[in-house]
Amino acid sequence: MNKKNKIKQKHPSLDIVSTHGTEFSGKKIVLCVAGSVAVYKSIELARFLMRHGADVNCVLSGATTRLVKPDYFRWATGNKVVTKLTGDLEHIQLADYRQSDLIIVYPCTANMLGKLANGIDDTPVSTVLTVGLGSKIPIVIGLAMHQSMYENAAVLRNIEFLRKKVDFISPNMIEEKAKAAEPEEILEYVLRKFGFSSKLRNSQVLITAGPTIEYIDPVRVITNKSTGKTGLSLAAEFVAAGAKVTLIYGPGRELPPKVAKIIHIETVKEMLNAVKKEMKKKFDIVILSAAASDYIPKNSRTKIKSTKRQFTIKLQKAPKIIDQVKKIQKDVFLVGFKAETHISKQNLIHLARKKLKESNANMIVANDIGSEKYKKNTDFNSVIIVDSRKTVQSGWKNKILISKFIRNEIEKRIKE
Repeated sequence: MNKKNKIKQKHPSLDIVSTHGTEFSGKKIVLCVAGSVAVYKSIELARFLMRHGADVNCVLSGATTRLVKPDYFRWATGNKVVTKLTGDLEHIQLADYRQSDLIIVYPCTANMLGKLANGIDDTPVSTVLTVGLGSKIPIVIGLAMHQSMYENAAVLRNIEFLRKKVDFISPNMIEEKAKAAEPEEILEYVLRKFGFSSKLRNSQVLITAGPTIEYIDPVRVITNKSTGKTGLSLAAEFVAAGAKVTLIYGPGRELPPKVAKIIHIETVKEMLNAVKKEMKKKFDIVILSAAASDYIPKNSRTKIKSTKRQFTIKLQKAPKIIDQVKKIQKDVFLVGFKAETHISKQNLIHLARKKLKESNANMIVANDIGSEKYKKNTDFNSVIIVDSRKTVQSGWKNKILISKFIRNEIEKRIKE
């Protein structure tokens, strides 16, 4: 046999190791994957961890292998994938004392959570977790399930029992589901766990989100179609980065993150008053992502009769919240939003720069919400970040990823 053939060849997937950083260099991370439809995200997480230097070993439940072939994980990590326990004692090799640096369960189902909380080890994943919990290897859990399951008393009891023993990464409440946190969120959490802290940790952040409603009479209102999704995703992003978030929220359709301080308002005047009241304490960042009304009706004190063939509504200019912020706290990092319709990119940037100057903001997030592409799928967006020196484009992305992009751009500028 040729001597060269005796040399163990490096797996091609290992070419990505440490391409984005060396934070996890020399670290062995066990990625346990339970049988959720979010299983595809675990492959992306494995690659993220590797790009920061980690050696990733995957353990799959039987339900996982019915959703995704083990070869996919073998391809992703370059390591043997554990799908059953043999005489090689895989659970001991991976999770006994000092055998690994971290165990991540992603996604983690209600079933797998229950097994860990109650010492049931009848699958490769649950057995690895039982050993890892006993040997005190740090465990990070990214939950994924329907919202009704997440709010089940038994699941909540299991979470409470494990809370001081493992780290939980909160799911994103979307479409009545407790959806698994995005791979980027898990990566950022693990980076912080290993001491690579976000600049945003412990910063005080004030965010406005959602629409406002303005009363025409006691029962009729003028409003807009904002869901609040971007603002709430931003709030979740800053919470995940360790910030202390206060969220002033209009009547949007999305559920706000539970770990933020929530202030519910209806009208633009109520939003302005809430901003002024909250800013009596010091904030590091203020993000005005709410779709606040530009005009307020001069409303009637009584219900307008429906017998009228027509009537006129008089509107008056609403107060601009962004113009008040730097008057209250001149050193706060102020982020405004500029939404336009059917406009060229050049004009959008021009109007964003104008707003930047007029409000003395540090950064404006601009987008065109009139495009056919946006109207067909409002869960996606494309934004342009404008500051006094440059512009940066996000590209067409899911709003959750847009929020991550905005958060990263804010963090970059705070560091400068």
